[in-house]
Amino acid sequence: MSQQQSPDNVSIDEIPVDIDNTQSGDVEPTDVPDEIESITQGLASKHPPTNPLVVLKAARWWYIHGKGGTDPAFQWAIEWTRHLATDTPSDIKRFEDFLEYLVTVGFVDERHELR
Repeated sequence: MSQQQSPDNVSIDEIPVDIDNTQSGDVEPTDVPDEIESITQGLASKHPPTNPLVVLKAARWWYIHGKGGTDPAFQWAIEWTRHLATDTPSDIKRFEDFLEYLVTVGFVDERHELR
């Protein structure tokens, strides 16, 4: 049995996708679902998630609701997934950009609060 969804609000893996607000680049912390916020903050922590599928779930949300392929949270999630899959060093510049982006978006006031 399928769920009825309105044309401007669909769901993927129980994470709501607001069609009207896709790739706007204007993300408010209150717009981020709790699960995505948790994964995103985990990616900024000293002990980030090690399951690539979990990380890709966050990447997908940021791609859809952020700045698309140029969104720093999306880029870092993809970079971290690459690191997990290939065991190669990750790009520290992308990580720094990601941390700065979380401050800009309003997840925290200062970068040091993330680590």
